[in-house]
Amino acid sequence: MVRYPVLYAESMNTVLVVEEMERFNRLSDAIRSSLVSLQKAIKGLVVMNAELEALANSLLIGKVPDYWAKRSYPSLKPLGSYISDFLQRLKFLQEWMDHGKPSVFWISGFYFTQAFLTGAMQNYARKYTIPIDTLAFEFQVLPTDDCDTFPEDGVYVRGLYLDGARWDRERGVLVEQLPKILYDPIPIIWMKPAKKEDIRETGAYVCPLYKTSARRGVLSTTGHSTNYVLPIKLPTDKPVKYWILRGTALLCQLDD
Repeated sequence: MVRYPVLYAESMNTVLVVEEMERFNRLSDAIRSSLVSLQKAIKGLVVMNAELEALANSLLIGKVPDYWAKRSYPSLKPLGSYISDFLQRLKFLQEWMDHGKPSVFWISGFYFTQAFLTGAMQNYARKYTIPIDTLAFEFQVLPTDDCDTFPEDGVYVRGLYLDGARWDRERGVLVEQLPKILYDPIPIIWMKPAKKEDIRETGAYVCPLYKTSARRGVLSTTGHSTNYVLPIKLPTDKPVKYWILRGTALLCQLDD
């Protein structure tokens, strides 16, 4: 909290320390304590109850235990991939903590993605003294996968995958998938807050963004969906109906 105090002009400090660190610490503690208890049960030091038995069975078949899933971010990955993904998320937050706010955010690495988006919007609203409920995001896909500079306003995000379409990096539009390639990584997206009245209708495809390929979720206590994030407008030279019928969507993570 000393290095990242609560500041009026920088909402990302709250996103890092309050929203993300606390959630990941609770998940990490749950994983660690359950594994310690399981080890003790195997050694006969504590009783092997139904919860620990279910944990052991899930580990044996490579499935994320229900005890972890109830405390975790949405994920359809098998156990090995889940642990690798979890460690990558911790590394992302640790680098943010050690080296400061990144120029490009790994949007797939957030536990509560909506808090990050609200923080980006809030920074813009406070900078220009504009009511936040009059703002919305504009989107621009950059022709690069890496960037060392910060945007003047808004945020750069990476780590998204297109399902049901492919991104043409030369023309900057949605195109048909290549044979036998189900998911296409999309380059950096610049999410720029702007007044809703100033955002022009361009005939772009309003592409839904989901955390997992399940494409369904439930409303949480925060009023947000546990899976759906937000719509992102992507340019296309085909009729919008074409991509709707294809079920084209953006995903934060894959299932493997």
